[in-house]
Order: sequence, then C-alpha cells, then structure tokens
Amino acid sequence: MTSRIAQWTLDVADSGKMAAFSSAALGYRIEHGGEGPHLWPPDDAPPETPTVWLQPTHESKRGKNRSHPDLYVLDGGDVEAEVERLIALGATRADVGQTGDEGFVVMADPEGNEFCLLYRKNAWG
Repeated sequence: MTSRIAQWTLDVADSGKMAAFSSAALGYRIEHGGEGPHLWPPDDAPPETPTVWLQPTHESKRGKNRSHPDLYVLDGGDVEAEVERLIALGATRADVGQTGDEGFVVMADPEGNEFCLLYRKNAWG
C-alpha cells in the first residue's frame, strides 16, 4: 500500500488575493467555503491532480519555505514566457542560492512563498 498527494495546503495571510493568483497561475477554479478557498483542477486534468487549499493564518512567513510546489509549462511551452506571465500576475523571481545551472526557475508568489517552474516536467530525468 502507498500514499499519494491529494492536496497542497498553503498558509496565507490574504486568502482572496492568493486564490486569485493561484487560480490564474494554475487554471484552477475557486470554491469558497469552510475556513479558506479551495482550488480545484480543471475538468481536463488527470484525476490524481492535487487540489489546493489556502488556509488563512495571521502568522507571517519566516525564511525559506521547507516545502514548495514544482510547476511545469503544459505541452512543452515556453518557460520564459510563463515566467513573465506569472510575474504579471504578481509573482517575483526568487534567489534561494541557486547557481543558474538548474533545470528550473525559482519564483515566489505574492506573499513570498517559493515555487519552482521546471524547464521540463521531470527536471531530474
């Protein structure tokens, strides 16, 4: 028996702002209810695609995240164009000590939570 990732939960200060960013970045739909917005993958996503829950918190982010999502551009799209699109949505480039030879671009969402944009779906294979 094994486990699979069902949902990625992120603590956020401004759940409305972060829901709008995450929905636009990922193409997920937003459902409000409970303690914070829940984002659901598009209907054409594989059934095992994780959902996202934005859990409201009053605590501020401190330091580099110990875990983060790795994203990839669908259908082998243009990574640099996607970086620019994400920046237009409110993301920034982030420096966490990378050398420049990695198979990914490190970015941060509007609240400073790091994520990577991979040059291919599996940057290590």
